Order: sequence, then structure tokens, then C-alpha cells
Amino acid sequence: MNWFTGVVLYVLIWWTVLFAVLPVGTHPIHEPDQQTGWRGAPERPRMLMKVVLTTLIASAVWLGAW
Repeated sequence: MNWFTGVVLYVLIWWTVLFAVLPVGTHPIHEPDQQTGWRGAPERPRMLMKVVLTTLIASAVWLGAW
């Protein structure tokens, strides 16, 4: 595998793992909107933790593919 293929593969793995990690640990807000009942985005999405976790998992998967 050359460097370009390795980078493309890592980006594809990272993006796929991101969508698997996004729902982990999220909880909707407690009080829905009074008019629509919509809860919207989670209270604390903790995106930095999810990006770090995604990077670690994607790196492990990529090393396995290497």
C-alpha cells in the first residue's frame, strides 16, 4: 500500500467510525420544546472526547488493514 492509498483508507475508516461513535453517551435534553415537543441536540455532545475516541479506534482499524 503506498502513502496515498493509506491516507485515503484512513480517512474513510475515520469517517465511518465517527458515525458509529457519535451516539455513544448522548442524552436528549430533559424538557422538550413546549410548542413542538422537539428535544433537539443533546445537552452535552462531548465532541472532543468523540473525536479522540474516533481517532484511536480508526488508527487501530487502519493498522489492522495495513
